[in-house]
Amino acid sequence: MGKINVARVILGGLRAGLVMNISEYVLNIYVIAEESEAIMQRLGLPPLGNHQIGIFVAMTFVLGIVAIFVYAAMRPRFGAGVKTAVITAVVFWLLTSVGGFADMILGIIPANMFGLTAVWTLVEAVVAIVIGAWLYQESA
Repeated sequence: MGKINVARVILGGLRAGLVMNISEYVLNIYVIAEESEAIMQRLGLPPLGNHQIGIFVAMTFVLGIVAIFVYAAMRPRFGAGVKTAVITAVVFWLLTSVGGFADMILGIIPANMFGLTAVWTLVEAVVAIVIGAWLYQESA
């Protein structure tokens, strides 16, 4: 079993993060923008500014790196390839979707919005992590 190739984790993670950021842009600007704005108004919160958006973008790149690190850690057990990347994506998605599920239970977001974003982010995670994992190779 080789050591985790940190440089490749970062490279693959940045690519996965880029895919997730593009997907999140489409989701938040074109698909759920009106619903999100209504929720912010209902909660008495101002619209998101560039500062908050910048933080979300940076956080998504970090999540991409973490996801590819988890993929690298799972490779010795499940093998290299798409199957392990998909398993990693499902685990990643389950862990990152808990907050949205909690928001739905609390009545902060409606169930239909949670359902849409849950399906969207599952597909997003699979695509992003498969693409990011494609760049990962073990250290020699």
